[in-house]
Amino acid sequence: MAITAVVLAGGGPERVSALQPDVPNKAFVKIAGTTLVERTLQALRTSAGIERIVTVAPLETLDRAELRESDERRPSGARISESLLAGLAGLPPDRIALVSASDLPFLSTAGIDDFIAQALARDCDLAYACVEKRDHLAAYPDVPHTWARLREGSFCGGGFVAIKPRVLPNLLLFLERLGAARKNPLRLAAIFGWDIFARFALAQLSIVAAAERAAALLDAPVAAIVSRYPEIALNVDRASDVTLAERLAVRAASS
Repeated sequence: MAITAVVLAGGGPERVSALQPDVPNKAFVKIAGTTLVERTLQALRTSAGIERIVTVAPLETLDRAELRESDERRPSGARISESLLAGLAGLPPDRIALVSASDLPFLSTAGIDDFIAQALARDCDLAYACVEKRDHLAAYPDVPHTWARLREGSFCGGGFVAIKPRVLPNLLLFLERLGAARKNPLRLAAIFGWDIFARFALAQLSIVAAAERAAALLDAPVAAIVSRYPEIALNVDRASDVTLAERLAVRAASS
């Protein structure tokens, strides 16, 4: 079953976009002559699992050529929650959609297809991508990440989320609670539960247990999708990532 992909390319200027002139946000930063959002869209277009692409971006960018692979372009909001609402508006509430970051310069068709296949097989309301440290280091040993130590190993989050729009109201309420508590460990522990907090601190929290607690908080089935394709988690968050991405692009072009 082919699905809709929603690419979130909203946001304003920040440190990454400041590296290049006249760039509205980091989605439009060029890596080896091609913008991040264009690279992301081109990769998504190669997947037979995607039938339609909706790109959510600042209003003033919607007519830019970099978004030409989109089937529909919608204006982003001031916050990511508003952009998510805009991107998922009108989609079938009970059908999986793929929400993608716009700063994934090295996505592969195989990685996209694998994530979609796993999401459809799980048939959950929310599934998030993660990549194990050993898989990332095998492909990109020079690229740093922030790792979460779990019972099964160390993992980082990816740039893909599969979501059925019906879960969005609960998800947005949950994200609002997290945002309010993000600088307060005690409040975070209260949200997730002290048992989860303690197991995570001791690297004894399992992927399944984390997904089960998320499902309880959202009152909806949730799954973690472990991808063997580390490019799903290879995004551009820092100014130094641009240099790294340029180097990787040159290496890929010459191989």
